[in-house]
Amino acid sequence: MVNPPDEQLRLPRPPGVIRRFWARHPLLADILIALFCLTTSLVPATGLRTSGVLAAIITPLTVVVACALMLRRRRWPVAVFVAAWVASASYLLESVPVGGPLVFVAAYSLAVYRSTKACWTGLAIGLSTLALLSFGLSTAGAIPLNIAVNAVVGELIMGLIGGLIGINVGNRKRYLEAVIDRSRQLLVERDQHARLAAAAERERIAREMHDIVSHSLTVVVALSEGAAATTDPQRAKDASTAAAATARSALAEMRSMLGVLREGGADAPLAPLEPASPAETVAAAQRAGFAATLTTRGDTEAPPALRFAIGRIVQEGVTNAMRHASAASGIGVRIDYEEDPIVIEIVNDGVHGPASEGGFGLRGLAERAALLGGILVSAPAGSGRWMLRAELPRAVDVAGAHA
Repeated sequence: MVNPPDEQLRLPRPPGVIRRFWARHPLLADILIALFCLTTSLVPATGLRTSGVLAAIITPLTVVVACALMLRRRRWPVAVFVAAWVASASYLLESVPVGGPLVFVAAYSLAVYRSTKACWTGLAIGLSTLALLSFGLSTAGAIPLNIAVNAVVGELIMGLIGGLIGINVGNRKRYLEAVIDRSRQLLVERDQHARLAAAAERERIAREMHDIVSHSLTVVVALSEGAAATTDPQRAKDASTAAAATARSALAEMRSMLGVLREGGADAPLAPLEPASPAETVAAAQRAGFAATLTTRGDTEAPPALRFAIGRIVQEGVTNAMRHASAASGIGVRIDYEEDPIVIEIVNDGVHGPASEGGFGLRGLAERAALLGGILVSAPAGSGRWMLRAELPRAVDVAGAHA
């Protein structure tokens, strides 16, 4: 899709050798400009016949002050502009028409280092003031009419030329500064987005690793303890075999996830390749010696993101029951697919003592449920029972769930 012409980025041409030289030596440039203005303005004013001693003192003095301020024209453009117009007004004291480039340089500097509006406003005020003063003195008979006309027309031409050139250069300068500033903002925003993405990725990896390692190690520990406690060699062998199978399954799942993260890059899916099966989770608990049951209702077909969440919720709920309610006489898992939202409940009856604060597992489950637009509650259910209940809407925004 091609952007409209007004939305496309129009970069200015790179400066040439001369402009780069003056940009690297601003003080030298200002000194040369001040000397040029001093020469072209002071020599005509002092070399011609003046109307009196007052003009011989005031005109050179104002010209020298205005030229001296040229050295600070980048920082004090308004002061330079005012001084230039004062010098132009002092030319009215001469008996013949004279002028100089002071207004030209001052208008240029005001447009470049202040703004376009300031330049036009300054020119309007300066020309109006000079015109009123010139024609007022001419009407009063203090100066000839030709000197008044020359002063107004000459400074009008010089001011317009300097202002127009300065506006063009100033707009280019301000545009380039805006482009550079925008580039810096984009760099900062890019770094911020990268840090946020890295933090979100770390949280996701930590959540997946917790789900895999916590459940598998809990089952392995329970099987190993059972194998060590039994005196039946066959049962001990079966428990050891089941523990090894659980460990191999967890290792394969971790390798699968890490392989996707390493090779997939930015397009890697945000979930393991296969969802955790609630039936396999319950079967693993049964092999570890827990009386776990699974009850499902309705069609188990669901979107992949929903199946991932259901599998992890069941896995975490059963793992917590095995870890914290080892004396439970039963662990009941119920999944109701006919309801909307879908209901997942894991209940055990081995709770003793006060409830502990939720760890990383429950926090991760709450995040999963929130991403799918659902809720998750883990709380006592009375009579020494503990229930983990989640409600997940069937209509899942897959793009939002993977954000």
